[in-house]
Amino acid sequence: MNTAIWIAQGILAVMFAMAGVMKSTQPIDKLVKSGLNWVERVPVSTVRFIGLSELLGAVGLILPWVFGILPILTPIAAIGLAVIMVLAAVHHLKHKESKAVVFNTVLFLLAIFVAYGRFKSL
Repeated sequence: MNTAIWIAQGILAVMFAMAGVMKSTQPIDKLVKSGLNWVERVPVSTVRFIGLSELLGAVGLILPWVFGILPILTPIAAIGLAVIMVLAAVHHLKHKESKAVVFNTVLFLLAIFVAYGRFKSL
């Protein structure tokens, strides 16, 4: 079970780190060209905040558990990322973007799996 949780953590960390760096650093027009059409509907500061939140969540998924320093932060980071996915899914449902909702749901389920598994291990 621990191996499956680590795999899920790794997948989530990579996905959210990449997304977080993109949303935190790239110009809005470049994000739109890469397929993130929703960034035109929200303020730039919100896009940057989401990106920073995703990046910090990715770090929180791995480092606390690896180093054993406040390992409670790992499942908390997973819950935070799950909340981001719920909010993203609501936004995408509102704008009838069903493919994005499916992707949000998969990431949500992985994050909940990590949170449950790591809370159980504490």
